[in-house]
Amino acid sequence: MKALLAAAAVSVAVLAIQAYAEDAPCENMLENLRTQLKDAKLSEADAAKVKELEDKGIERCTADDDAHADAYFAEALKIIVK
Repeated sequence: MKALLAAAAVSVAVLAIQAYAEDAPCENMLENLRTQLKDAKLSEADAAKVKELEDKGIERCTADDDAHADAYFAEALKIIVK
């Protein structure tokens, strides 16, 4: 039950982050991703996928393509919180 409640809370947080990301620089979304990643316990495959998405997001963020950067960061967050 605790795991289910935690997963629900994280899902709500991800949705809030996505809504916030629409109005905030991608650097904020990246900071949030890294904060979530600190406590995450991921499989090797999930960790690799998150790293790949983070790298793609950073590339887009550096190119001032915040919308696509945030999409990559949001996808990575979904992996972290599953």
